[in-house]
Amino acid sequence: MKQIVLLVLFVSVLFSFEVQRPKVYQDDMNIDGWLMSEKLDGIRGYWNGKELFSKNGNRLYAPKWFTKDLPSFELDGELWSKRDDFEFIQSTVLDKTPSSNWKYITYNIFEAPNQEGDFKNRLQKVKKWFDKNPLDHVKLIEQKVCKNTDHLLRYLDEVVKLGGEGVIVKDPKKAYHTGRSSHILKVKKALDMEGVIIFHNLRDNGSLKSLQVKLTNGVVFNLGGGFSEEQRKTPPKIGKKITFKYYGLTKNGKPKFASFIRVRELE
Repeated sequence: MKQIVLLVLFVSVLFSFEVQRPKVYQDDMNIDGWLMSEKLDGIRGYWNGKELFSKNGNRLYAPKWFTKDLPSFELDGELWSKRDDFEFIQSTVLDKTPSSNWKYITYNIFEAPNQEGDFKNRLQKVKKWFDKNPLDHVKLIEQKVCKNTDHLLRYLDEVVKLGGEGVIVKDPKKAYHTGRSSHILKVKKALDMEGVIIFHNLRDNGSLKSLQVKLTNGVVFNLGGGFSEEQRKTPPKIGKKITFKYYGLTKNGKPKFASFIRVRELE
């Protein structure tokens, strides 16, 4: 029995990994000459050369046709269909029994993990490979050179007007690294955050007034905005992880002007 447990632990360690995670852009940051791209609102997909995983290391059960011709080297990207379609993407990609809906999903590459060279060189390796081995469902996310802050904000406005979520800016001169980094920044009109529902605050008629939400740092606050009438009648269950948008924090660390976006399933 001990041997079996040790084998399971070994396999878990073997397939564990850390991904790149962006910090939030601040107005005084110098991003001149960085590369910027649209931040796609989908499910992160990490290809280890053999299988596809979520950002948290959980296996994604893509159909064989989706992965069988991917390269033997690692890729990182977003599984996505179109703007403002997250619920469809999430239900399709996280289903352990792949459905025909995968035909609407594309794999949008933004990084080649653990490859040598700077960001441009790593992307060039990916481009060369797919130029020789094209797949209709695999795309490279377009990268634009950011001239200055005004250029970044104009591009952000363009993306948001089209229904996009935001922009990622990245220092193109850096070697590949993992973890949360100030060399990769997300830029949005509003910030977003995740928390876990710990209580339902109800109105006299039994409908939802607000959710009591606990953040990863232990802060608890009431989230009352952004719900449809149907969601107020049947609110997300206690224990579920949710995503909400907000505009800064109070002096007590609570999100200001917070508004519910969606339930976030485990990835």
